[in-house]
Amino acid sequence: MTLGAVAITLFAMIEAGLTRNGEMPASLFVYAVLFGGLAMLAHVFIRYFAPWSDPLLLPLATLLNGLGIAMLWRLFEATGDTEQGSAQDQLILTAASMAVFAALVFFLKEPRTLQRYPYIMALAAVVLLLTPLLPIVGTSINGARQWVDLGFTSLQPSEFAKIALVVFLAGYMVTKRDVLALASRQVKIGPLKVLDLPRARDLAPMAAMWGFCIIVLVILMNDLGTALMLFGTFLAMIYVATHRSNWLVIGLTAFFGACALIYPFVSHFRVRMVTWLDAFRPDVFCTDEAMADPESFCQTAGNSQQLVQGLFAMAEGGMTGAGLGGGKPGFVPEVQNDFIFVAFGEELGLAGCMVMLMAMALLVERGMRIALASKELFIKMFASGISFLIAFQTFVVIGGVTRVIPMTGATIPFVAKGGSALLSSWVMLALLMRMSNNARKPAPQAIQDEGATQVISR
Repeated sequence: MTLGAVAITLFAMIEAGLTRNGEMPASLFVYAVLFGGLAMLAHVFIRYFAPWSDPLLLPLATLLNGLGIAMLWRLFEATGDTEQGSAQDQLILTAASMAVFAALVFFLKEPRTLQRYPYIMALAAVVLLLTPLLPIVGTSINGARQWVDLGFTSLQPSEFAKIALVVFLAGYMVTKRDVLALASRQVKIGPLKVLDLPRARDLAPMAAMWGFCIIVLVILMNDLGTALMLFGTFLAMIYVATHRSNWLVIGLTAFFGACALIYPFVSHFRVRMVTWLDAFRPDVFCTDEAMADPESFCQTAGNSQQLVQGLFAMAEGGMTGAGLGGGKPGFVPEVQNDFIFVAFGEELGLAGCMVMLMAMALLVERGMRIALASKELFIKMFASGISFLIAFQTFVVIGGVTRVIPMTGATIPFVAKGGSALLSSWVMLALLMRMSNNARKPAPQAIQDEGATQVISR
């Protein structure tokens, strides 16, 4: 299956090269050796050091990562425009991410040991999330202050903070599960019970998470995508731990209530909402030329040019798409990052997008299977938390580019350009792989040496 994922990647590059330039990519052999070699090394490594792990996880990740490399090659190398990025850079980042993946699988034999450090993980997550607010190293890109400039490269700490936060939540839910599930106060209207409200002191984690997502991520950092993803993961994990739907009602009410309150006061959030609700309004759909003209009517605080062009690109793709290399996704701004799904929609159509979504859904489903197969509660919560994280991250990206929800600025795991997102995706895969190996590994066989057994009778 891993070889098949590599073959699909190379076939995609060949099709893009033939369509764009009428010839096979000159660097195809290099990509075949490097990407194929990395994938096979990872496969052999897993078969040796984690032989009982889920056999679908690595091929699915290889397929998604390979499709991302093929699309980036089509966007940059096939068109000769490598100023915005390069598939070679993504290949190098893939090699570094796979090295970290192998190191985690090798050294972290028992992921349950992370249960000992929930508050250290929480502190690490908070520090990582707040680092972009520092005056010297923190930088803003496209209005969101979520990057750290290290001099030689930029890093997005929230990609790693989310994993540390899932470790904390899994450890916290294990210790507080019974209290969160059982202690409550009933709200009644006459004899009719309306809702079971948690005790005020049990609402502290909910309040802390809500405050952090709304105040820090949305108001201070303009990072709506991370806020939505983390709060969604938190609600899903607390529901899995307690099986109480009232937590979902309280959490969603608090989140959307806060969004309604901050709408008039937070300009970046208001721009995202206007762009989402009125994307086709003339004074919101603004071209760069119109924005530069002071006499133009296009002066509303909102610019849906990227979103509308993405919608038209996907509509152009139709059911089967224009074929890899046959579309014009380069006209969509930032198509290599947040909007790479649009490029797949235009060139592979609805059918190709559904295949990608099925691969992502299968990855999440295998993560949930690991949670169900595990006997330890912490591993159940940890595996389900990572699966929810992958699912919500995919949802906020695809929901944003298809105008189901406001655009958030997140990236699809394994697929989009970017070192931080790619590395964190392979870290999550390594954790799932190790937990899968431990859950599927058969129990050691009992010693049966009847010859040495002494039968004692009275």
